[in-house]
Amino acid sequence: MFLNTVLVVLTDLAARFLGNSVFRHHFHLLLSAALMFGPGLNLWVSQHSVFAKRSHFLYRMFLRSGWGWTCIFVGSFVFLLSFSIRRSLSLSLRHLSRLGVAGGLWLGFCRLLDLLENATGSCYEPLRDGLDVSSDQPLLVLREGESKWECLRAGMLWRGYEVSEDVFLLCLCCLLLAEEMAVFGPYLKLGGISDAPLRILFLFCVLLLGLWVFLLLCLLAYFPQFPTQLLGGALGCLSWRGLYQGWYRLGPSWYCPGRPGLGLLNTKTNSSDTEDAQLSRDHCS
Repeated sequence: MFLNTVLVVLTDLAARFLGNSVFRHHFHLLLSAALMFGPGLNLWVSQHSVFAKRSHFLYRMFLRSGWGWTCIFVGSFVFLLSFSIRRSLSLSLRHLSRLGVAGGLWLGFCRLLDLLENATGSCYEPLRDGLDVSSDQPLLVLREGESKWECLRAGMLWRGYEVSEDVFLLCLCCLLLAEEMAVFGPYLKLGGISDAPLRILFLFCVLLLGLWVFLLLCLLAYFPQFPTQLLGGALGCLSWRGLYQGWYRLGPSWYCPGRPGLGLLNTKTNSSDTEDAQLSRDHCS
């Protein structure tokens, strides 16, 4: 009984915070401010910290498979919420398709960024022997005809036009989590039934959002690469705006999955006008 009370209190507070219009309208601005001023934290953080090593457990366990963790928890929450309300598999799959669209967009952009880096970059071999160069930087010899993968596999250096895929992924996941979880607050206000499994999944999503924000700040503070990280964050924010603030507002159809909560945040199942009005008032800006 005590644990269930704690779970209800924590999830209610988190749902109220994430469903607040102030948070929804300004969260992307907070991420933008972090991208702009986060590298300045490098002046205060210790380079001897455990988070200053790329081999840290959090980087290896979560950052390299960030999209997988996001899909598992957000997908489970979205499916359980939608199916428990309407008992409609097609409606649940429609809401889950937003994750598929975002995943396809992320993979497509990563592929394009790899092609761009291969097209604009060059491979360099550090010259270690034979010359005594009085410089802090090693002498580099250009190696033509090498791809990025072949260059790095051979232990050489690749210099090209880079966009941080890690920051791109973290920004996209943070904004996606905030959008998908924002429906839980209005749902509870409407008196929706929420049992322990749904609340636990929601709490896991909240913790995952906090972890992504923390890892983003760690990357900016301990591994500052201002131009590439700023471009990655901008690409993530633009992807979110194009999907959730653009395409998904067109309404559900064969080519559009619709906004989060559409078809769920209403008390009458046979009135689309009531549904859209309730959704606009409680969830959408």
